[in-house]
Amino acid sequence: MEKIISKQSNSVDNVVSIIDARKKDQKTEVKFDRRELDQILQVYSFMVAGGDWRDYAIDHLQDRAVFSVFKRTSEMPLFRIEKDPKRAQKQGAYSVITAAGQVIKRGHDLKQVLKVFDKAIKLVQSD
Repeated sequence: MEKIISKQSNSVDNVVSIIDARKKDQKTEVKFDRRELDQILQVYSFMVAGGDWRDYAIDHLQDRAVFSVFKRTSEMPLFRIEKDPKRAQKQGAYSVITAAGQVIKRGHDLKQVLKVFDKAIKLVQSD
């Protein structure tokens, strides 16, 4: 086992294993799983087909995962679809947020939250 000796003193009292030090440095990120991404990308593809959305970004942060939707790449996102596990027991982990920061739908089930876009999807499908 490799050991790190503290720079403050040459004593072996302050020895920490490299494995333990690396575990403390690694921070877990919240991520969308495959099922969640499939549901989001299904809505995204319909909105792209309708000409409403053109680009997206996925951010995996320490406290939440964010799927941002853009009309143009250089603009602010039109919507953010967020997964925040800290809200899972209260209001629901999933939310859709506008560019102005207004939460337009929040819930425990991603499929139900994404229904906020159903009206626009039906318009695309009827053509």
